[in-house]
Amino acid sequence: MGIELGRIGIWQHESVFTPELARELEELGYGAIWLGGSPAGDLAKAEELLDATKTIKVATGIVNIWKDDAATVAESYKRIEAKHPGRFLLGVGAGHREHTAEFKKPYTALVEYLDALDEAGVPVEGRALAALGPKVIKLAGDRTAGAHPYLMTPEHTRQAREILGEGPLLAPEQKVVLEADPAKAREIGRGGVGFYLGLVNYTNSLRKLGFTDEDLTGQGSDKLIDALAVHGDAETVARGVTAHIEAGADHVNIQVLNQDPLPVYRALAAVLL
Repeated sequence: MGIELGRIGIWQHESVFTPELARELEELGYGAIWLGGSPAGDLAKAEELLDATKTIKVATGIVNIWKDDAATVAESYKRIEAKHPGRFLLGVGAGHREHTAEFKKPYTALVEYLDALDEAGVPVEGRALAALGPKVIKLAGDRTAGAHPYLMTPEHTRQAREILGEGPLLAPEQKVVLEADPAKAREIGRGGVGFYLGLVNYTNSLRKLGFTDEDLTGQGSDKLIDALAVHGDAETVARGVTAHIEAGADHVNIQVLNQDPLPVYRALAAVLL
């Protein structure tokens, strides 16, 4: 698998992370920080967080191939790897059809992007691929350290592991809400899930997992929200996270949807790490 991420990491939009937060996550025992929101190709945020810490890993979740060219990203990768060897994982992906005017034949574009990273000297073990469908999951296993699925269930994780086989990294994201009241938790969960129900790559994948048009309508059914934004007390949330490990994941990156995530990071560290 190359880089060792530990069992549990933290995924958030890159703007959320500060050097101080990165140090606290490291002290709590989390293995990796995942930078969401299509980090820029200069990878400045990743470098800032690595400079501020000693052991925690940093990954991008993900650099958008339509936004930053492979040559630029490769130079950034090599700069960071020289400075912090073995602590950075370059996650790349094709983003969303709805938000990309150039979005054509994404599989072909991913292959070409990986070819360009090869030519620029980014090692296979130093990169990962956002992957939902079987074809891209297999590509992730063949051409990168492994797959980084987003907004999927433990059943998807099980299917992805079957495709990858033993060896390649499987690092799914899981949204969580630390809230005992189901109604309040679902309200928070819908705030984090609803956006994605307008994106066809996610809705197609969720249908394949057995969710119906009714589940995917509006801001999502209770069944859908309960699956995609695990909620309850710390122990209940922890069981929802470790369900991915039991299904074959090597590492799960948690996205906390509570307005103040820091107390949640601390509570979950006590039961997961």
